[in-house]
Amino acid sequence: MAAPTIDPQIRTELEAAAFRRLVQHLRERTDVQNIDLMNLAGFCRNCLSRWYREAAEAKGLALSDSEAREIIYGMPYAEWRARYQKEATPEQKAAFEKAHPGH
Repeated sequence: MAAPTIDPQIRTELEAAAFRRLVQHLRERTDVQNIDLMNLAGFCRNCLSRWYREAAEAKGLALSDSEAREIIYGMPYAEWRARYQKEATPEQKAAFEKAHPGH
């Protein structure tokens, strides 16, 4: 079955809603570490913030990395790290290096 034809404006609104839901979900799931996301999905909250910044720049909007991260994390990145980030285990680090050599 083919995907339905959707008006481009409605498609953009649906994509934006799905993105906002993803960001909210990641804000609520502080137990999920960025290294886990990278190891399993190949992207993390920092990737989302970078993509957000790049999209802003493509529209001519100046947005710093720290501003974009605050939009994604819902708080300054340093605060999120202090509250929720745990030291990666040797197993997590090995899996990351295997999946993303030289990253």
